[in-house]
Amino acid sequence: MTSTPQELASQDIHTWINFIRSAEIPVLKHTAREVARLKEDEDNISARAISTAVLNDPMMVFKVLSFSQNHRGKKQLQDLVQADQAILMMGTTSFFTNLSPKILVEDMLKTNLPALMHLLKLVRRSHQAAHFAADWATHLADLHAEEVRTAALLHDLSEMLMWCFAPDKMNVIYAMQQADKSLRSAAAQEEVLGFKLLDLQKELVEAFQLPPLLSKLMQDSASSEQRVRNVTLAVNLARHAANGWDDAALPDDYSEIAELLRMDVAKVIRIVGAPAIGTSNIP
Repeated sequence: MTSTPQELASQDIHTWINFIRSAEIPVLKHTAREVARLKEDEDNISARAISTAVLNDPMMVFKVLSFSQNHRGKKQLQDLVQADQAILMMGTTSFFTNLSPKILVEDMLKTNLPALMHLLKLVRRSHQAAHFAADWATHLADLHAEEVRTAALLHDLSEMLMWCFAPDKMNVIYAMQQADKSLRSAAAQEEVLGFKLLDLQKELVEAFQLPPLLSKLMQDSASSEQRVRNVTLAVNLARHAANGWDDAALPDDYSEIAELLRMDVAKVIRIVGAPAIGTSNIP
């Protein structure tokens, strides 16, 4: 019999990977509603219209890309890193047949509202990171800025899934870090879950056979490369700014972004929409 998420919460990372591989990945309620609305007019709906609904939800993007990788047609010679490309390749009929949402995040977490709140904040933060990454990629004349956007959007996918499948444990981790601001995320995760979410992310990418390019762009350890560095810095800025524009880590973020974009710190602060240093504001 398949273990429930609660029973798995203290198991090792490979047990979790096996569980997630067999589980139905939940999506946000507004995503399901929009997909259902589009399906009502399936014969007249374009792949672009579907993509617009999908791209608002990191978990739906993950579902699309993993399905695409595991159901490649003979004519598909390249990995598809962008959800809109994958939807165009599979076609609207295949999308609605195989990827119509079945489980909603809001239903899973209706009895754990703090976890739902944290997950929705994380999704918003991921969208902000994706926006930063794509904006900077364009500035750097990256011809494939959307690939960078996707990597930033999915960078914290493992944390999103754990908020869905192990909300109580994730609440414990959050409480530990609130009680001890010096406690690093990785240390709290290992203590409560038995592994780091970064390691779970790497295992997820491999288990679901996501495109190697996407995997590379999501690996902070390869941050010396410009495109990977872009994603890493965008994720860091979004995470720190979510704490308020007075977060102590932001000045270092600005300096590193300035180096990446080859511009001065004052201009970086302007383009990311932050208040001038020395002022305090909540984004």
